[in-house]
Amino acid sequence: MESVEVFTSEGKGRGLKAQKEFLPGDVIFAEPAYAAVVFDSLTHVICHTCFKRQERLHRCGQCKFAYYCDRTCQRAAWLNHKNECSAIKKHGKAPTENIRLAARIMWKIEREGSGLSEGCLVSIDDLQNHVDSFSEEEKKELRADIESFLEFWPPQSQQFGMQYISHIFGVINCNGFTLSDQRGLQAVGVGIFPNLCQANHDCWPNCTVIFNNGNHEAVRSMFHTQMRIELRALSKISPGDELTVSYVDFLNVSEERRKQLKKQYYFDCTCEHCKKQIKDDLMLAAKAGESKPSAETVKEVIQFSKDTLEKINKARMEGLYHEVVKLCRECLKKQEPVLGDTNIYLLRILSIASEVLSYLQMFEEAADYAKRMVDGYLKIYHPNNAQLGMAVMRAGVTHWHAGLIEAGHGLICKAYAILLITHGPSHPITKDLEVMRVQTEMELRMFQQNEFMYYKMREAALKNQKIQVMPEPSNDTSPSLFHKKE
Repeated sequence: MESVEVFTSEGKGRGLKAQKEFLPGDVIFAEPAYAAVVFDSLTHVICHTCFKRQERLHRCGQCKFAYYCDRTCQRAAWLNHKNECSAIKKHGKAPTENIRLAARIMWKIEREGSGLSEGCLVSIDDLQNHVDSFSEEEKKELRADIESFLEFWPPQSQQFGMQYISHIFGVINCNGFTLSDQRGLQAVGVGIFPNLCQANHDCWPNCTVIFNNGNHEAVRSMFHTQMRIELRALSKISPGDELTVSYVDFLNVSEERRKQLKKQYYFDCTCEHCKKQIKDDLMLAAKAGESKPSAETVKEVIQFSKDTLEKINKARMEGLYHEVVKLCRECLKKQEPVLGDTNIYLLRILSIASEVLSYLQMFEEAADYAKRMVDGYLKIYHPNNAQLGMAVMRAGVTHWHAGLIEAGHGLICKAYAILLITHGPSHPITKDLEVMRVQTEMELRMFQQNEFMYYKMREAALKNQKIQVMPEPSNDTSPSLFHKKE
């Protein structure tokens, strides 16, 4: 941690600043979790050590609750699982994720004390809890969590005061970092990373945070790497510059981002993009030119889009994907003559339509929508934004499946360049993308040499191959950096 230091940031409290120069893609620091747990709904399909999704997991023979990839992951977990295992057996069932995370934090404090841990810039006691800013509903939930915690917490373990237990739950509420599976496709858990908590928010940050599940697959344990977050530079950072990350997705007008930040993290965003409302004009753009729509027409179409998005969410929750496609097509028909190419309501419908159509194997229509979505994103997002990279990758894969090899290869290369900076070359997603890049490059060469032969070979390959089903569309919106209890 010698490359960063904690400082008092004017109007923001503590922050992190660089002690040396960093270039785009540099890892500023990596930090293992102080404590982390798998979400309640996924405890049987996600490894409780590395948070990877696996088809076959080994279950803990004692508590029958925790699951692991293999004996290596199970051994690595024992220090943190030992007390939990005994408590679950005595309690008769596992409590909710918030209770489990609070208990893991307390057991670590019992073992090591609450002072500075090795490699930590700040102690767990010094993290913000914002309990005083809680709404009445949040205070009610806090009291219920404390009651459940006290029922679960073993009498033989160190006993903590009510105020301290409240502090720990407050820390979890506003500092719990969202953990994803090894492909970065689904949020699967929540963890506490004290150093990361010191990085302040900016809607146009100079850093990004990536979760790395680590690697326990090597035969020799000396080559194993642990689960960790990595703070990576997105642009050139000079010594003395504050290190910032974005707590929320940028794809929202400044007023909406500020509302979200105030509600979830209890502060008013004063970043340049919010103060000057930078890019808001693009995100709410109307069609330009001779047939420019009236302000009233734009307002009506945006309201129609919001209503349609609610209907789409309901249909997705019920798995009615053909209904989703129908709603998207109807909405696009209304939007296209009125909204600009970068309007966020148009982009949201294009994103959903391309994802669902890909799942339904309707790749050509999906590719058209995906291309338009990416063209809009490129004008709005930071050029090295991780969500932009993932969106470009999905668009590239959709074009590839549609047989549009030139456009597909171009998008995959563009995504690879972004993810090399945001995720790094050793991340599983980047490795997958490198394989796709090599494959599409080979196919593109074949296409350029003999277009007819390329399509013949592709057709034959598809006939002899089981149809590959794209992942089922997720109903999740872009995740926030930190996990907020529902």
